[in-house]
Amino acid sequence: MKIVILDGYGANPGDLSWEPFKELGELVVYPRTPQECVVERIGNAEIVLTNKAILGKEKLSKLPNVKYIGILATGYNTVDIDAARQLGIVVTNIPSYSTDSVAQMTFAHILNITNRVDHYARLNRDGRWSRSSDFCYLDTPLPEIAGKNIGIVGLGHIGSKVASIALDFGMDVFAMTSRNSADLPEGIQKTTLEGLLGVSDILSLHCPLTDTTREMINKDTLSKMRHGAILINTGRGQLVNEYDVAEALKNGQLGAYGADVMCQEPPAENNPLFKLPNAYITPHIAWATYEARMRLVDIAFANVKAYVEGHPINVVNL
Repeated sequence: MKIVILDGYGANPGDLSWEPFKELGELVVYPRTPQECVVERIGNAEIVLTNKAILGKEKLSKLPNVKYIGILATGYNTVDIDAARQLGIVVTNIPSYSTDSVAQMTFAHILNITNRVDHYARLNRDGRWSRSSDFCYLDTPLPEIAGKNIGIVGLGHIGSKVASIALDFGMDVFAMTSRNSADLPEGIQKTTLEGLLGVSDILSLHCPLTDTTREMINKDTLSKMRHGAILINTGRGQLVNEYDVAEALKNGQLGAYGADVMCQEPPAENNPLFKLPNAYITPHIAWATYEARMRLVDIAFANVKAYVEGHPINVVNL
């Protein structure tokens, strides 16, 4: 049985091991695979693992030997799920492996924006504190997040973890969620998107990307937010219209934007967000802590092993 990993570098740049997969079959690992090489590299393999390499209907129809696709991520929009189902291909994902890591990055952005840690550290490297006439200096506002309102769009694993941390910080938590109000943890108030826009000092996005949520943050919704509010996006880049966000940052309607995801990845160098001092962009690394990547590889192996043994788990196209 042949196993092909199309783009293994993202999950494992060399600090983890694919060795256990060799127990299950002949293993071929590619760090990256251009789209035009996907079919050729898969060849006659039965098992394929992919993260960002796209497997659409046309490509799948050219791969009659493929019986299993393991997505090295939680989201599975890179695979045509309906086509795979029709062709009898089992598709699995990696659920809930990065919850703690993404929640951690969410608050890394919030605290960097409010406490300006990077700003002061950079100034001090240039001697600003050493030249100060006083024991400290302040050249930015430093708001306390206790008592502030945080709005959370989506209360899945990550959104719920962010809500829990926010409550520990003493924040008032509001959420847009499909869950019933009676089923929410104590301290979380359910509301609509309109309600979140009006009440949130900080708005954090943790919902999946769908036709309904695509560009849910746009010129219209931004205009309904509190003036100077903070927007955090560690979900999906396309949840926002980046040009509308850039304009809101310029005119002060939005106080700051902290994001770990962008509409295009890698992004264009001329993306307007890169030129704005109140836009803080990290390169889609919230999920990529060593611990989270280790869980990802372990779960990917367990998924393949379960498939080989005839009882697949974490199947997304039943």
